[in-house]
Amino acid sequence: MKVIKNFNDYEILDMANGQKLERWNGVILSRPDPQIIWNEKTRASLWDSADAKYKRSNKGGGEWYIYNKDMDSTWQIKWEDLTFNLKLMGFKHTGIFPEQAYNWNIIRKKISEESKNREVKVLNLFAYTGAASVAALSKGASVVHVDSSRGMVDWAKENVKSSGLENKPIRYIVDDVVKFIEREIRRGNKYDIILMDPPSFGRGSNKEIWNIETDLFNLVKLCTQVLSDKPIMFLINSYTTGLSMSVLADILKLTVNKVHQGYISCDEIGLPMKDSDLYLPCGIFARWESEKYED
Repeated sequence: MKVIKNFNDYEILDMANGQKLERWNGVILSRPDPQIIWNEKTRASLWDSADAKYKRSNKGGGEWYIYNKDMDSTWQIKWEDLTFNLKLMGFKHTGIFPEQAYNWNIIRKKISEESKNREVKVLNLFAYTGAASVAALSKGASVVHVDSSRGMVDWAKENVKSSGLENKPIRYIVDDVVKFIEREIRRGNKYDIILMDPPSFGRGSNKEIWNIETDLFNLVKLCTQVLSDKPIMFLINSYTTGLSMSVLADILKLTVNKVHQGYISCDEIGLPMKDSDLYLPCGIFARWESEKYED
């Protein structure tokens, strides 16, 4: 498992009864996680300090319960020199996935190395609120940020501005990712790094249906046509339960690596619990790269 350890504004304080108790800068949240199947609390007294808790409903979904009435509706969190804007969203989310700092670090290192010799162009698909876009911008890349939700794209713009990068080269696209890639192929546009974090299921901007099991392979194969002659990296993240990281790696072997010989790796990604030897699995990734990254 790959774990980030230098996220000073975020930490898991405890895990038990299907919930994780987290500190997001000065805000304490309790959120559900299906991986936490034990009921043993390590720091029982801390749970009463939660500012808000997301509780699932027996009928599906759930809602936030606010215990601290003075809690701001939005707040910020920092990772290294970057700043992200947070708020309590439906289905337990806050706007970023802190475990992805592992990937942000790799993105920044690769861009820093390559941008000494050339302009690095990054395509971020299913780009959500843009944390990876911000990471890429911060090291000198030009970025195309694509998501089907205008609300998420607007949020990404806020994150770029909060990190002081609003004058850097980024294009925001509200569109279905498959249709966007098809147009980029016709236009002849190319990218050195492609990032994607596809959902299990979703709808495009014009109600297009996305199913990761039937559509991911075809999308990755399509994306090989917009890779530059000297690509740097192709990264697939997934939170889809039951999808193996080896499957993601195989997809890259059957697509990207057939066109550009490189190195493929895959692993779980997770978060440590404070002062503990417990680690929370948070998802999987597979990465193709032209030069092997050493942790």
